[in-house]
Amino acid sequence: MKMDSDLLHSPAVGLAEEEEADMNDWKLPLAFMKKRHLEKIEGSKALAQSWRMKDRMKTVSVALVLCLNVGVDPPDVVKTSPCARLECWIDPLSMSPQKALETIGANLQKQYENWQPRARYKQSLDPTVDEVKKLCTSLRRNAKEERVLFHYNGHGVPRPTVNGEIWVFNKNYTQYIPLSIYDLQTWMGSPSIFVYDCSNAGIIVKSFKQFALQREQELEVAAINPSHPLAQMPLPPSMKNCIQLAACEANELLPMNPDLPADLFTSCLTTPIKIALRFCMQKSAKLVPGVTLDLIEKIPGRLNDRRTPLGELNWIFTAITDTIAWNVLPRDLFQKLFRQDLLVASLFRNFLLAERIMRSYNCTPVSSPRLPPTYMHAMWQAWDLAVDICLSQLPTIIEEGTAFRHSPFFAEQLTAFQVWLTMGVENRNPPEQLPIVLQVLLSQVHRLRALDLLGRFLDLGPWAVSLALSVGIFPYVLKLLQSSARELRPLLVFIWAKILAVDSSCQADLVKDNGHKYFLSVLADSYMPAEHRTMAVFILAVIVNSYNTGQEACLQGNLIAICLEQLSDPHPLLRQWVAICLGRIWQNFDPARWCGVRDSAHEKLYTLLSDPIPEVRCAAVFALGTFVGNSAERTDHSTTIDHNVAMMLAQLLNDGSPVVRKELVVALSHLVVQYESNFCTVALQFIEEEKNYAVPSPANTAEPGNLTPVRDSPAIPRLRSVNSYTNIRTATTARNLNKSLQNLNVNEEGGPAAFSPGNLSTSSSASSTLGSPDNDEYILSFETIDKMRRVSSYSSLNSLIGVSFNSVYTQIWRVLLHLAADPFPEVSDLAMKVLNSIAYKATMNARPQRILDSGSLTQSAPASPTSKGTHIHQAGGSPPMPSTSSSSLTNEVPKPPAREQPATRPPYTPTLGGQAPHSHQFPRTRKMFDKGPEQAAEDGEESAGHRNYISAALQTGLCDWSAKYFAQPVMKIPEEHDLESQVRMERQWRFLRNARVRRQSRVITQRGISRLDDQIFINRNPGVPSVVKFHPFNTCIAVADKDSICFWDWEKGERLDYFYNGNPRYTRITAMEYLNGHDCSLLLTATDDGALRVWKNFADQKNPEMVTAWQGLSDMLPTTRGQASTSTHSLARRVSIYLDRSKQGGAGMVVDWEQDTGLLMTSGDVRIVRIWDTDREMKVQDIPTGADSCVTSLSCDSQRSLIVAGLGDGSVRVFDRRMGPNECRVMTYREHGAWVVKVHLQKETGGNIISVSVNGDVRFFEPRSPDSINVLQTVKGLTALDIHPQDNLFACGSMNQFIAVYNANGDVISNIKYYDGFMGQRIGAISCLAFHPHWPHLAVGSNDYYMSIYSAEKRLR
Repeated sequence: MKMDSDLLHSPAVGLAEEEEADMNDWKLPLAFMKKRHLEKIEGSKALAQSWRMKDRMKTVSVALVLCLNVGVDPPDVVKTSPCARLECWIDPLSMSPQKALETIGANLQKQYENWQPRARYKQSLDPTVDEVKKLCTSLRRNAKEERVLFHYNGHGVPRPTVNGEIWVFNKNYTQYIPLSIYDLQTWMGSPSIFVYDCSNAGIIVKSFKQFALQREQELEVAAINPSHPLAQMPLPPSMKNCIQLAACEANELLPMNPDLPADLFTSCLTTPIKIALRFCMQKSAKLVPGVTLDLIEKIPGRLNDRRTPLGELNWIFTAITDTIAWNVLPRDLFQKLFRQDLLVASLFRNFLLAERIMRSYNCTPVSSPRLPPTYMHAMWQAWDLAVDICLSQLPTIIEEGTAFRHSPFFAEQLTAFQVWLTMGVENRNPPEQLPIVLQVLLSQVHRLRALDLLGRFLDLGPWAVSLALSVGIFPYVLKLLQSSARELRPLLVFIWAKILAVDSSCQADLVKDNGHKYFLSVLADSYMPAEHRTMAVFILAVIVNSYNTGQEACLQGNLIAICLEQLSDPHPLLRQWVAICLGRIWQNFDPARWCGVRDSAHEKLYTLLSDPIPEVRCAAVFALGTFVGNSAERTDHSTTIDHNVAMMLAQLLNDGSPVVRKELVVALSHLVVQYESNFCTVALQFIEEEKNYAVPSPANTAEPGNLTPVRDSPAIPRLRSVNSYTNIRTATTARNLNKSLQNLNVNEEGGPAAFSPGNLSTSSSASSTLGSPDNDEYILSFETIDKMRRVSSYSSLNSLIGVSFNSVYTQIWRVLLHLAADPFPEVSDLAMKVLNSIAYKATMNARPQRILDSGSLTQSAPASPTSKGTHIHQAGGSPPMPSTSSSSLTNEVPKPPAREQPATRPPYTPTLGGQAPHSHQFPRTRKMFDKGPEQAAEDGEESAGHRNYISAALQTGLCDWSAKYFAQPVMKIPEEHDLESQVRMERQWRFLRNARVRRQSRVITQRGISRLDDQIFINRNPGVPSVVKFHPFNTCIAVADKDSICFWDWEKGERLDYFYNGNPRYTRITAMEYLNGHDCSLLLTATDDGALRVWKNFADQKNPEMVTAWQGLSDMLPTTRGQASTSTHSLARRVSIYLDRSKQGGAGMVVDWEQDTGLLMTSGDVRIVRIWDTDREMKVQDIPTGADSCVTSLSCDSQRSLIVAGLGDGSVRVFDRRMGPNECRVMTYREHGAWVVKVHLQKETGGNIISVSVNGDVRFFEPRSPDSINVLQTVKGLTALDIHPQDNLFACGSMNQFIAVYNANGDVISNIKYYDGFMGQRIGAISCLAFHPHWPHLAVGSNDYYMSIYSAEKRLR
């Protein structure tokens, strides 16, 4: 509908109003938009954690092999003069050759001991081949599976050969003897690390790899062919786990610069700080005046004392090399070289320095595995700066004794990390400084800041936690739990919550180090803020989760008592996690359960069952479920407790939140598993009962044999399948159902055979088969369960059931029956599983040997597509069940081939025109219990396997889903509050659109409306419209028929969507409301069995999804089933139904919605008005109507807290919901003589009540005065009526096939009898009509399937 452009820019409407309208929209609360409605309730996918070292290693033995032959230079090296001489910082020519050799050996051992003091060191000075062999084999023997280091200094022997040999001596030192690397490998075995300090060392690395490859091939040959000669020999060890470090490439000589030591490579690897300082000195001597080599020797302090200059330099060096490695190396290589073995990590950190220093002397150190080049990394500049700052203080420290100023290095790196955290975008490279943050955790000075930044980093999400763990943060934060500093508590609790949310396997480490005690003390500390206690209890809940040692440790730490004290904390997340923690500590752990019994934990948990937050109620149900689910020995005491808990849980049957009801089914399933035999008895009773008791089932409403032919409707378009409806298949429409009903062979006993709502299969109607796709999985079909549920509500049952009628087991069985008919599919699916599990057990235990004899067996013919597969066995049996296997019919129930249980099968859909499969029919005696093909257990191992099937299959994922909260960013601004986010922009756009609609419609209203008969839309609806509802702001209209909803765009005239609402087939949709119409709209549908369903994603390109569903009114068993809703009856019959509805009792369910309070008023064929709070998802009030007839219409005003109800007896009653149940009815008007069609309470402050009865009298009441202030007479025989909230117009729909529109004075402004157009046929009997909340549009649905919309004259619009 086009708006005049001058209207759009009309100066009459000031800007202030538009802004004000917008502000109100921003303030309105949103219903059903919490996380639990928007996402699937399941845990996050576990990331594979690779940070944990699968094989931590130690280097336990070190062989130091020095071939120096002091004083004799090898023949193949020509040395310069002067030349590099120092070996291990000793000049070999300054003492006798033998003494020099021994001193150098001792020094080298000391240098290594700085890095690994606990290893066994063996020196071999100028050895022979045999000595090397003896040394290596003995070290390997002692080291067993651990790592051995082989250090080779070959400065006094020739260079390695291309054949893969290094040189040693003969006994008399007259010859050089070659030693093959192949032999060395054999003696050293694996895992090993080799260090070669000699010229051309790269050759050894190459030969080593070739020999290793040769060994692998020999091993393979021996494995494939045991008779091969190689297989007879002792197998060579594999060289896979060997690491090599070589001083230079294959074609390079070692540097001979006299300023350097001769063993430069060894110095870099074992005395890095000393060599690094000299290197810096030589490079930049002029930058730091007054510093000499002598001064460097005198740097005060010890390497391992971080408070001294030397110790601080060493610490900075470690941090920098670690950081370079972490940033440059692939993660798995970093883990292997820098985190697996302390000595290897130190050598590799120092190797990075060797690469930097030696490359500047044209020498390239080589490693295997190879590392990417690191000598140009930017962090080396930070190292140079730190060294300069330290050296510049040296002269004054040493000469004048001034205090040492600590380096600003760590503080600056933390600042860099902070900048990364605050400034960056989300998708980018990880921060370089992460390993430094880790180092800083060791220092008391920076610890607090480092923990704070680390926490902020971990908060970025699971990827950040994985990164931090891969850097090696774990042992540090574990160690910090021993600290008693209170200021660290909040930070450590936050960090641990983040770690455990991503990797729960850390529970074992915590318990081993007594870490759980730390969190118990935080939880017990009432001065800690609630959010920190919440994180502590989450951590404890992870520690006790399916981990027996953790459960024992926490039970001894008094966890149960500490948790019980916090159950009433005002912080909802804390209450939720305290309950989950309790539920987990006594899950399959009996001592904790008895401790709970002693502290009456179950009774304290009862209060949470009525908590305002659904997640907390869930957690309480979970805790009580695991409380009764313990499989230890039963005593009378424990059985009594279980019964009490069960009856408390049963009260949640009609909770408003499906998450709670799902948890309830699982909790009750624990009870069912515990008391299986008792439940089997109850199940058998109910099953027998169901067979003998005729319920007025929908098929019986028409007399047998009288199925009226249905007026053929045009080809019904297929509905869209709906995501949430996996259990009730997408319907073919109601009409096709009626057709299918006609085709049922009515059995001899006269009643048509029953049939199940599962029937509606996704196939198109031509090939749809009756017979629920689930029937072949379940013993009890949905229909049987539904019938049992209804039977069990009849009082006459008392006499019939043998088990005491009100035993706990019977009550719980009833609760499960109700849950199996739950409007929310996931709840009913779970309950069906539990019921069928028991029914299956019960019937298996009770079944006689020969059930089927060939005489009574008939097999139905393949159903033809036309007859919809409904051959019902003559003796009267269950509907045919599509059986997956045509198994041979022997004397026992056919067993299908075993299938994996979890695989969910797609609903059975034969192809168009395809044949329905054969259906085996069983005689009456075994009505519902043919063992469905899914039940594939052999009778023998039956009992063991089955119990697990029910308990393992039943989980709701609630705890894992709740844990996701801690893995997701907590500190980030939520998207809807971020002014720049897409979500926020879309919302702003919607609110501007709303303001525009309000403004423009107001302008039209102010001009006055003199006619309303311009037909702007007409279309044939797929079903007879029973309820219509305009969307308040966009051009969408929802039209409900009996069980489906169609969406039309009334401006473009096209259909947007059509889907099945999922209500059982004897119910119909009687009311609809748009929730959050101003923003992200949801559609609420109410059906006459009291069920409410809320849908999202309709009328756009996505699949409609059910957000939530619940039983709004529990005791509304619809009295008329399927009568006034299909067109199977003549018009006269319909009119009598409309005129005299009170006999039919058919008000269905009526609702009214208050967006600003989030309250939903519900009533109907009941004696109360029930108020639901959608925020808490619970019933907040039941207001008795005080009348003996149904409520037909509701209207409320949140400002005045008033609710007005129109009733079937003609009375209009006004309630004030702020008052108690006995005095809240403040006014009753009895002026109407018949059924009230509509009441409307005007929303403004002094707004009146307008009510209309079926006789057409419109009455105006002022809420404070006892009599009407005005009466208008409209048409008689009203079938539908609506009142425009803004324009005070009435529209009346009559059974006499016309619509009359009146203004506030009672003048008819329009009379509509014919559709527009050339053939202008007469409109049908009006089934429903509704005004648009803002525009002057009237939507009309009639019994001839047509749906039309009328509006004011064009010139006005």
